[in-house]
Amino acid sequence: MTGKPPSGPPAPPPPEREPGRLGVDDRGNKTWEWANDQELLADDILGTTSRLRALVDPSLQIRDDEDDPLNPAQSNPKGLKTGYNPYNSGALEKQNWKRTRNLRELSKWIELRRKTAEKKGDE
Repeated sequence: MTGKPPSGPPAPPPPEREPGRLGVDDRGNKTWEWANDQELLADDILGTTSRLRALVDPSLQIRDDEDDPLNPAQSNPKGLKTGYNPYNSGALEKQNWKRTRNLRELSKWIELRRKTAEKKGDE
């Protein structure tokens, strides 16, 4: 034993001010319990605004979807590898498909090879 502390992911830095925490009510439902902050608990516009700001994650962004009225399904090339996701299925399409074979031409070619093999066998 070297006496080193166990290595693992570093602990997240403590937030500056916790707006509240998850709690459980008497029926067992999850609820949000606000911290004892007069600004958060105020029943005016300032309190409502501060509660909304406390719940907003600053890393989230609003992104507009590029809607194409002619093609409502977006292309999803990863869908063929990852599997079906009902929320992000999109249009599943391959980059290139196998070229189709003309089976009549194939039959003619097989017949021609058979005839040439018979001629070589006769000689």
